[in-house]
Parts: sequence; structure tokens; C-alpha cells
Amino acid sequence: MKCLALAVVLSAPIALCAQQSAPEIKFQAQTDFFKLPPDVYFGEAAGVAVNSKGHVFVFSRGNTTGPAYGAAAAQLLEFDAEGKFIREIGRHLYAWSFAHSVKVDKEDNIWVADKGSDMVIKFSPEGRVLMVFVRKQEASDEGTEPLKHPRPPLPPVDGEFRQVTDMAWDAAGNTYISDGYINSRVAKIDKDGNWIKSWGEPGSGPGQFRTPHSIAIDDAGNVYVADRGNGRIQVFDSDGKYLREIHIDVPYDHRIHPWLGNAPSEVPATPEAPAPLNKTMMNGAPWAICITPGPRQVLYAADGYPGRIYKLSLDGKVLGVLGTTGHGPGQFGWIHGLACPSENVLFAAELLNWRVQKLTLEPGN
Repeated sequence: MKCLALAVVLSAPIALCAQQSAPEIKFQAQTDFFKLPPDVYFGEAAGVAVNSKGHVFVFSRGNTTGPAYGAAAAQLLEFDAEGKFIREIGRHLYAWSFAHSVKVDKEDNIWVADKGSDMVIKFSPEGRVLMVFVRKQEASDEGTEPLKHPRPPLPPVDGEFRQVTDMAWDAAGNTYISDGYINSRVAKIDKDGNWIKSWGEPGSGPGQFRTPHSIAIDDAGNVYVADRGNGRIQVFDSDGKYLREIHIDVPYDHRIHPWLGNAPSEVPATPEAPAPLNKTMMNGAPWAICITPGPRQVLYAADGYPGRIYKLSLDGKVLGVLGTTGHGPGQFGWIHGLACPSENVLFAAELLNWRVQKLTLEPGN
């Protein structure tokens, strides 16, 4: 990997990387790992997480109710370590609107981010609500409607989210929430639920975001944010100081056909259309990230096209790649959530294929 480090404002380094070669990682994919009851179905699998017992939680856009547009689509399902269905958590919960992500903290509490209600919910391991972040719009309000995306965007309000996406925790129990499609920032909340601060704004510069879509924290307390629309992972310290960014640019076969439709094409900015390119569908743009437990931590990231998972060291070196876009085992249709309980076991939640695959990597890759 060839990188050139440049100094910018506040001496924050930016990594500008040329294309990186990386070996293919051999793996086995299970598409039938989860044993659903006869009357339960996955919809778009938006999130996946694993607790200390190996139980797997899937946050799916299933159990859909309501009109064709604006229907509630969120269902939280728990499976044991062998994929056997255990229970549904929070059935008909007031916060359920449009599933986005699920995570499990070090105490096995279950957390979800619901993009539709703009809420983050903390459940106990037993499945009871422990804490609620933010309040959704009232159904009885005359002005209640889907959130708009004005340009320039509305200023963010502390204590409120607009299309929230994900959450992670540091060793002190502080929660970091990526907030998300509209506010384009990261919020920091202490272990008691008190708002501490936020950082970030819409844009493409250091510390700016274009849909912070997924978030993870390493054992040193560094915060990794999948800045999907800017095609990069930004890394910060626990106070929001910009440290560096990671770009994934591994060569791929441009003849690869996307899951459906045509391959994305890059349209450069022009004087007539100077807005930065939205890189959501570009090679290596991170849709989902996760960091493995220690002592040797690695970072996994997934893109939408060409539909691969990348294994990286925490300093951004690509160690290997696996998978491609498609419908079959070991192929992916928009990985929206990743869980990596160990270096060689991954769970990939897919929007387009309505499933979660269990991936077992060959040791030594």
C-alpha cells in the first residue's frame, strides 16, 4: 500500500492511498444458519450483533404494518449460538419504525438504532427497556411527516437525532452515536444517559461527514466512523479530535455485474456541478464496519459495490478481501450490518437478499 501523509489544519494527517493489492480470503458461507419459525420471516436485514454467549441478534425490516409508504418495518429477533430461534424482543415497541442497526455492549445489553423514529433504545439482556434516547414525532401532531433534506441542512439540535444510524461504546461506558443521514455528526453520551457533546457537520473535509453510517471503537478508545458518502473511514480520539482517515481502493473486475441494474459510474465534479461526488456506490465505500475483540484487533468493512468485505489492520492496511456482489452463498446484496465476534467468524446482514450469512474464514488468512 502506497500512502502519502500530508499535514493539514491542526497537523491532522490524511492518508492519500494508491490502489492496494490484497489477497483473496478463503471462507465458507452459511445462508441457512438461522432457523426461523414457520410464521416469521426476515425482511431487509439491517443489523446483526453477537453477545458473550454467542447469541445472535438480527434487526430486520420485517413484520411490516401500515401503508405502502411510511409503513413500520422493524423486528428484533434473537437466535442461540447454533442459529435456533429464541424469541422476538420488543414486539410492537413504540420506537419501531424503520430498522437500522443493532449492537450488544460488554454487559450484554442490546441496543438498537431506528432510523424511522430517530430513536436509540437500550434493552437489558432479558429484553426489557432500560433507556430511551430522543423522542419521536407525535402521531397526533399536524406537522408529523417524513424528515426533509434541505440544502443547506437544518442546524442540529443537541439531544435530537435525524435519521440515526449506529452506536458504539468506549471502556468508560460512554456511548457514541452516528447521527446520520441529515445531521452528519457523532454524539457522545455518558453511561448515565447525559449528553456530553457532538462533533461533525455535512461536508467532505476532515471531521465532516456525508452519511456517517456505521461506527466502531478499538481498545485504545479510538472512534472509527464509516463516512459512506465520502467513501472513507474517519478515525477520531474519544473527544472527537480528527486523527486520520482510511481509504479502501482494492482493484476489482469492472465487468462484475451489480445485484440488479447497471454498474455505478463515477461522474466528476464540474464548474456547473461543483458538489462533491457521492461515493456511496464506489469501490470500498464503507457501509458497515466492525472491530474484532483483542488482543490482536482487526477491522472489517463492507461496501455496496463490488460487494466485498475487506479485512484491515487498524492503521488501514488491507490484509485481504472476500466475496462479491450477487445472490448466492458467499455473494452479497448490500451488506448493511457486520458483526465480527472473532477474527475468523463474521455475520453479514444484507438488505437486498433479505438474509444474514454466517461466514467462517480459513485460519491464517
